[in-house]
Amino acid sequence: MSASPWVLPLAGAVVAGYGAVSRRLATTPLSGPLVFVAVGLALGPLGLDLAAPEREPGAVRVLLEATLALVLFTDGAATNSRALSRERFLPVRLLGIGLPLSMALGWLVAWWLLPGLGVWELALVAVVLAPTDAALGRQAVADRRVPVLVRDGLSVESGLNDGLALPFFVLVLAAAEAGEGGRTGLGETFLRALVLSSVLGLATGYAGARLLRWAVGRGWMATDWQPQLTIALAALAYGLSVVVEGSGFIGVWVAGLAFGNTMRYQARSTPARPAHRRTGPHTKFAERLSVLATAISFLAFGALILGPVLEHLQWRMALYAVLSLTVVRMLPVAVALLGARLRPATVLYIGWFGPRGLASLVFGLIALESSLGHVALLSGTVAVTVGLSVVLHGASAPGLGARYGAWFNRAAAASPGLREQTRVDGRPAPSGR
Repeated sequence: MSASPWVLPLAGAVVAGYGAVSRRLATTPLSGPLVFVAVGLALGPLGLDLAAPEREPGAVRVLLEATLALVLFTDGAATNSRALSRERFLPVRLLGIGLPLSMALGWLVAWWLLPGLGVWELALVAVVLAPTDAALGRQAVADRRVPVLVRDGLSVESGLNDGLALPFFVLVLAAAEAGEGGRTGLGETFLRALVLSSVLGLATGYAGARLLRWAVGRGWMATDWQPQLTIALAALAYGLSVVVEGSGFIGVWVAGLAFGNTMRYQARSTPARPAHRRTGPHTKFAERLSVLATAISFLAFGALILGPVLEHLQWRMALYAVLSLTVVRMLPVAVALLGARLRPATVLYIGWFGPRGLASLVFGLIALESSLGHVALLSGTVAVTVGLSVVLHGASAPGLGARYGAWFNRAAAASPGLREQTRVDGRPAPSGR
């Protein structure tokens, strides 16, 4: 990724150094994304100027898109459709009510605050910034003092909402480009990106899972090659969707869903291989690779995207970023949780921890390279929002997690039977003490 030969060794040293002390820093405000973005800013035009976007055409998009594709596949593979069909009221409310409301409210706020954008460009800002990324506030969902309901609910929401936002993004982008004289209509976009890409992803994931079980069952597949299959399947689903001019991200996410649920179904039918939430060792390598790729992506974001945007920061971008992380997220969450019998402290905690991350960055980059007329304002607003989220959510997660966990333990002791004491699937669970 380097313009200067020093960028690559410096990036490697930072990633290795953070990894060496990552457990020690896990309970501090110095989250991984915060450290990597800060180092990226230091390497970019605001700092040492060792890396600049004009020197690396397209490199950052390739990195971010590959990382998002890997994350989408592993998130999809980790999603248990049978478990979601049971009473998982928190993620269902957040995804089914909160996510659409966040898009709608973000659209209205953008219309008020970002003049000059067309109606579909305004909608695009809202959709791009709708997905959340739990990695930016990891301690908020990792702190054992936080009730299981909240931890699992936020994790499930984050794992699914980027995939669920994809169809909205694809259609809104197509509508915005059509308004600018684009040649691809909404009907063709719907068929190629949503229908055809989903079919290809479904076939790839299902066939890949069957192939893996068949080859392993006959002893034909070397153990070292089993984790590599998931990487190959993600690449295959993405590539096939791109070949038919569809959406590689939709294809790869659906492939992950099909792969993970097929593996779990086959495991249930084999008494010797009990089913687990994740698909076992087959996705572990992909998950660990996505962690490394995400770290490098945030470093590149700081150097090649956020740094140049901050050089020309507009107050409208900054204000929209603040409102996006607060009102646009927290008000829809509060509406979605009406009647859920959760305490106000819980609703505020869930509402605050909706950080914006990798999916928003990639969607923003795709919009930047489209035929839209106001891409600088659009992509700049997205970059500032993600950058602010990295700082605020990463720095606040340890402290707020500890304070909320302490409040929950006191409340649970004083009022047994709190709604927060149930698990995501509706069954009782012990407190996080």
